[in-house]
Formats: sequence, structure tokens, C-alpha cells
Amino acid sequence: MRFVWQFLAVMAIYAITGGVITAVKDNDWLTLVVGLTSAALTVLVYRWVVRRTEHREVLEVAREGAVAKTGWGALIGVGMFGAVIANLFVAGHYEVDGLGSVTGALGLLGFMAGVAVAEEVVYRGVLFRIIEERTGTYIALTLTGVVFGLSHLLNENASLWGAIAIAIEAGFMLAAAYAATRNLWVPIGVHFGWNFAAGGIFSTEVSGSDTSQGLLDTAMSGPKLLTGGDFGPEGSVYAVGFGALLTIVFLWLAHRRGNIVPRSRRAERVNSTATLSR
Repeated sequence: MRFVWQFLAVMAIYAITGGVITAVKDNDWLTLVVGLTSAALTVLVYRWVVRRTEHREVLEVAREGAVAKTGWGALIGVGMFGAVIANLFVAGHYEVDGLGSVTGALGLLGFMAGVAVAEEVVYRGVLFRIIEERTGTYIALTLTGVVFGLSHLLNENASLWGAIAIAIEAGFMLAAAYAATRNLWVPIGVHFGWNFAAGGIFSTEVSGSDTSQGLLDTAMSGPKLLTGGDFGPEGSVYAVGFGALLTIVFLWLAHRRGNIVPRSRRAERVNSTATLSR
């Protein structure tokens, strides 16, 4: 039942804040304020429902070190997407025509903050964390990564390849980031940095969705395999490659820190519960 209550609570706040952000998306300043506010409310709701249903301190969203961890994650996300754009630029498939919109970039900052927090709380905070307890890290990573990728089929310019790419470069990678750090701040930062770099800085489509003008006025052309086509650079083989590489790095860190949950952990808990019940 804790899964049900947590899922319902975070999905409710996700739906409410998402609706409000969508309603004000044409006003960049309102989008900035509403997006940041929705991000804070989502974390508070998650902390409240987990504390009520699991009767513990919710250390994965602890206030201590939150800014630093989110900041490091954001740098990783921006760097990762920047590497994709750098490859496209060198190959002649991406060009900068000048400055875009500063206010548009600020609006996207708020929008992407709201999206990143909501999706990480849902997919990594609730789904991955609880499934991992029962199936182990690798099965949970695979299952939630696939679901995360498939959810992007609902976007405007969605494609099956785009969903597969998102599953690999984001679904698997962000779950690995959580496994490596055992907090939500780092994957939130990575998710935000990646999305904001895509829409807010480099002015590209984000997961098949058109966004408002970002900081740069840009144009992109070339084969879909490299540019991602209408889905955006997240459908590029560059993005898939960098995401897969970062997944391996995070999983290596998780192994090194002893954070990988084995599949047999569930059986151990069942046996412990049975012993206590006697």
C-alpha cells in the first residue's frame, strides 16, 4: 500500500503543477516562478508521503548538501548535452545564428526544473526505489528505464526510436545515478541540466516537444541518425552513446560503494519477516 499511496500522491501533484505550468507557458516570467514553485512542492509532497508511509527520515531528499549535489548533477547534464552538440557542430549539422531570447531561457529554466523534479520523484523516487527492493538494482533499472522511455511516446514528435533512445540514455542512466549516490538530488540535477541545455541554451527540441526560443538562435540539419530529426538531439546516436557511457560510470560507482541491491535481497527480507512473526 505504501507504493500506492506514494504513487498517487506524487502523480496528483505532478498533474496539478503540470497543468498550471502549461496554462502559463506563454508567459516566461510566470513559467519561471510557477516551475520553481512546483519543483519545491513536489519534493515536499514526496518527503511527506514517504515519511507517513515508511516511518523514516527521507534521506534521499535530505536538505543537507542538496544544493551542491543538484549543482554537480546539473553540470554533468549540461556537459553531456554539450558534448552531443559539439559533435553535431563539428560535423556541420548544427549552427548558431546569434542570440535568441534571455527571457525565453529563464522561462525554460523554471519549466525544466518542474519537469525534472516531478519525473525523478515519480520514476526514481517511487518506481525505481520500491521495485529495486523486490527485484534488485539491475531488473529495476531495466523495467523503469523502459517505462520511462515509453512514456515519451506521448510527446508531439514522438517515435519508437526516440523512446528507445530515451530509455537508454536517460531512463537507465538516471536510475544508475540514483543507485550510485542514493539521493534524488544528483539525478534531478542531471535531468534538469540535460533538458535546460537542450531547450534553454542550445534551442533544440526536447524529447520530441517544441519549446520556446532559448538563449541561442540556432539551426540544425542532417541525417536523423545523427541529429535525431524531429525528435531532437536526444534521438541522436551521439546522445545514446554518451548516455550509455555515463550509465556504465554510475553503475561502476554504485558497485564500488556497495550500493547495488542483489536480486536475493527480497528473499532475505521475507525470511527475516517470517522469523520475526514466529
